[in-house]
Amino acid sequence: MGILSDSIGESITKASWIRRMFEAGTILKKQFGAENVYDFSLGNPDLPAPAVVGEGLKAFAQTAGEPFAFGYMPNAGYPWAREKLAQHLTKEQGTPIAADEVILTCGAAGGLNAFFRAVLNHGEGVLTFAPYFVEYGSYVANHGGTFRAIPTEKGTFAPDLAALEAAISPKTRVLMINSPNNPTGVVYSLEQLKGIVAVLEAKSREYGKPIFLVADEPYRFLAYDGAVVPSVLPLYDYAVVVSSFSKNLSLPGERVGYVILSARMPEKAELMAGMTLTNRILGFVNPPAVGQHIMAAALGAQVDLNIYAARRKAMAEVLDAAGYSYVMPQGAFYFFPEAPGGDDVAFVGKLQEQRILAVPGSGFGCPGYFRLAFCVSEDVIRRAAAGFATAKQ
Repeated sequence: MGILSDSIGESITKASWIRRMFEAGTILKKQFGAENVYDFSLGNPDLPAPAVVGEGLKAFAQTAGEPFAFGYMPNAGYPWAREKLAQHLTKEQGTPIAADEVILTCGAAGGLNAFFRAVLNHGEGVLTFAPYFVEYGSYVANHGGTFRAIPTEKGTFAPDLAALEAAISPKTRVLMINSPNNPTGVVYSLEQLKGIVAVLEAKSREYGKPIFLVADEPYRFLAYDGAVVPSVLPLYDYAVVVSSFSKNLSLPGERVGYVILSARMPEKAELMAGMTLTNRILGFVNPPAVGQHIMAAALGAQVDLNIYAARRKAMAEVLDAAGYSYVMPQGAFYFFPEAPGGDDVAFVGKLQEQRILAVPGSGFGCPGYFRLAFCVSEDVIRRAAAGFATAKQ
C-alpha cells in the first residue's frame, strides 16, 4: 500500500502533459542551451507587467510599516477593493455589477474551487466542451463531483448544442465554458451563447433545479481582428464568471482572481455567503493583501496586445509555410493545429527531436491535435520554422 491516496497516485501517473513537456524542456535546454530550444509548452506570459503594477507595489510598500498592512481581512477580500473591481467590471462586462456580486479569490483556480465546493454535492456532474484546460477535471474531483467533456463541432471547435442537450442529466449541476478558449483560441459568439442558455433553461425547467453556466475568462482581454467576447451575465439567471489578472497584467504568480455572480440570480446572496465560507475553509483564507493593492492600482491597464498580435501572425506564417492545418485563433495565445498522421503524442515526439516543445491534444481531451503557446518572442517563433517543416516531412 502506497503512502498516497489512490486518486493522487493515479493523477501523478497520468501527470499533466503540459508539465511533462516543461520538464522535457528543462533537460533539452541543459543539453543544447536554452537559446536552441523552442519552448511552446507553457502558457506563462513573458511580457513584463504594465508600469502601473510596479507603481502600485511601490505605493503599497510605503504603508508596510502600518498596523495590519499584511493582516487578515474579510474572506471575500477588502471591501474597498471589491468596490473598485465591481466598477471596473461593470465597464468590461457591459452590465451593472455591484460589489456584493463579486468576490476576490486566490486566482481563477481558487475561484473555481471555491465555487465548486459551495455548489457541488457528491456525485453531481460538471460538463465542459472539449478541448478544455487540463485541470478542470481535478478541480471538480476535489469536491466529489464528476467531470465529463462534450465534443465540439469538427473543424471549428464551436459548441455542439445537440451534444450538450444529450449530455445533461438530472445529476448535472454545472456547464463550464472557456472563451477565448485554451487551447483553441476560439471565441464563442453571442448567438452561440444564447443557444447554450436556451438548452440550460429548458433542462433546468425539466429537472426542477438550476444548472449553472460558469464562464472561465482569463483571456477575455486578448481577442484579435475586432472579435467581441460577449458577457454571459445578462443572458442567464445562473451565470457565473471566473477570471484573474494572471494574463492581462502578467501576474500569474501573484494569484489574484475573482468570481462574479449574475445580478439576475435569485439566490446570489446565499451563494456569495457560501463562497465566502469556502474561500476560508479550503485554506485560501483570503486573497493576497499585496495582490489586491496591485490590482486596484492597475485596473484598466494591460500588457501590449500588439505584441501578441504580431506573434500570432508570425506563428501562422510559420505553420502555413510548413503546411499545417489549423483554425486561426480569435483570442488567447495558443494555436491548436492538427497533428500530421493523426497521432498527437507521436508527432509531439517528432517535434521534440527538432527541439520544439508542444503539448499533445490528448492532454486537453482532444487527441489528434497539438497545442502551441505563442507567449514567446517572435524571434523564437521564426527560428523554429525549420524544425516545424522537418517534423512534418
